[in-house]
Amino acid sequence: MSETSNLSAPLVAAPVARRDIAFPATLAIVAVAGALVPGHIGSALLLTLLTQATIGAVLATSVGFLIRQNGLVSFGHAAFFGGAAYLVALAAQSGIVPAEVAIIAAVLLPTVLAFALAFVMLRVSGVAFSMLTLAVAEALHELMMRWRELANGEDGLPVRLPNALFGLPVSTFQRPETMFMVCWIVLMALIAGLWLLSRSHLGTLTLAIQDNEERARFIGYETLLPRAMVFALSAGIAAMGGVLFALYNGFVTPDVLHWSLSGEALVMAIIGGARTLWGPALGAVVFFFLRDAAGSYTEHWQALIGIVLITVTVALPTGVSGALGLMVHRIRGGRHG
Repeated sequence: MSETSNLSAPLVAAPVARRDIAFPATLAIVAVAGALVPGHIGSALLLTLLTQATIGAVLATSVGFLIRQNGLVSFGHAAFFGGAAYLVALAAQSGIVPAEVAIIAAVLLPTVLAFALAFVMLRVSGVAFSMLTLAVAEALHELMMRWRELANGEDGLPVRLPNALFGLPVSTFQRPETMFMVCWIVLMALIAGLWLLSRSHLGTLTLAIQDNEERARFIGYETLLPRAMVFALSAGIAAMGGVLFALYNGFVTPDVLHWSLSGEALVMAIIGGARTLWGPALGAVVFFFLRDAAGSYTEHWQALIGIVLITVTVALPTGVSGALGLMVHRIRGGRHG
């Protein structure tokens, strides 16, 4: 290697190193800024909306992660979200196991179920896969609607919690100013974990499989197992959102299993941009505030959401996060230029 090559190597590595630290540094700043929100907002209504948006962001992140890593669209992630919420409610009602064990199981069981289902569902792709996820969610929705002895039908179930959970007063999970912090910590930890996963062997392999599965098989990689792992992890994230929902609301109904909730999560991911890790979470915040603002003026707020979705799909195909990323890139390019 020439002396010139030796000198140029650090110059090539420097931009890569900057990119390596840019995301975690930005995420840390956002995490700290979000942690300061409850202390600077005096409106309980606004904090409630932010808490709901953060729970929605967890669900949207699970849907976006599946799109990003597997290239698959799920119409049935409400099954994992609502299934986890019902598991918490049913376990709390029976009192068979401690609440902390029930909460952990409510995340693990949907993850394991999704992993098992993946070996069947991932053998198809495109619309067929989306319809299978929808069928699973609707089957569970109908089960909870009609099995009154188990889940009290459409009247729903209260979530009876003990006085303390994981050493914290139960009120921590039911007041917006403290529950927002719990949800925010969970969301930031999830995004950080997914960033690390995206840089791992599994993350790069699933992206390669998405790009060309036949080539991945040709060079000797097993393609079904990594994709099943991604699907299971996506379901686990959705289940975590369902647990947060149950703890915060203290009540669950079959609505948390309905296909419309899966559709809302998909809309959030599209608006925010599913190709970035943080895009779906941003889309959830935009969706909740837009829905709240539109709902105060008209009963037909879905029409406004539809217009926004069409506008974003046509004008911003990479979502709001993609547009922001492009803007930052151009600003940096202008400065270096």
